Amino acid sequence: MTNPHPLSTDALGDADYDALDQILDDLRTRLDEVPQWEFCEGFMAALICCRRAIPPEEYFGALLSDPDTGTFGPHLFASSEQHDQFLRLWQRRWAEVQAALDAPVESLDDERCYAPEVVDLRGAVASMTEAERAEMAEQLGGEALPSFAQVWALGFMYAVETWPEEWQPPRDKEAAGWVEDAMERIVALTEDDEGEPTVRMFGDDSPPSVSQERLNAYGDAIWAVYDLRDTWKHVGPRVETVRKAQEPGRNDPCWCGSGKKYKKCHGA
Repeated sequence: MTNPHPLSTDALGDADYDALDQILDDLRTRLDEVPQWEFCEGFMAALICCRRAIPPEEYFGALLSDPDTGTFGPHLFASSEQHDQFLRLWQRRWAEVQAALDAPVESLDDERCYAPEVVDLRGAVASMTEAERAEMAEQLGGEALPSFAQVWALGFMYAVETWPEEWQPPRDKEAAGWVEDAMERIVALTEDDEGEPTVRMFGDDSPPSVSQERLNAYGDAIWAVYDLRDTWKHVGPRVETVRKAQEPGRNDPCWCGSGKKYKKCHGA
């Protein structure tokens, strides 16, 4: 699968994310279990720092595919133009995230630092009018709103669970410790924020919706992505163990099916 248009490295803006949301909403009318963009963000980050470079045909098949054929392609979209637009935006964001994860940043405040496109849904809903909150509650049907960055972490871990062999700790004990620690920090974000909300994500006039502990855990998870990217680049791709098949005994039948003894055939 190739992108029909040259890859742009321009950062995505609000209009681009709105376009992605609209495309995913449209796909949701025809396909089951189409994720939100925040889930895709986490999934993409995991792919970029994965030990193996997983090709688009493989990862799109796991993320967005026809339930009947298990394939991804233009036939899933409303038009070929919509399909091409999705790929352009996906690859632009990919290039942006990869550049951020390869940048030598030392602070989360660095403008080059990786910043996932995450939404504080609890804060957004709390800032709505009473009528808007009632409408949202009806749409959710009693389902709880996710915590800040929880959907991003679930998307990341979905990629890990889809290709578990690529995330096995390396043989080197120190590197294995780095991987395990980083994974624990990301897994922590898949859990609910049970701390007291004290952080106002939508300005001083908005209600608090995120705990300080959660915000700290979010920062730890960002550094965990950097650690995974650096570790796998240092360790290198996984090497498959090649095992030589056991050679038959000299008086055993030859493996080729000739009916002769091995010593009289291929063992001669």
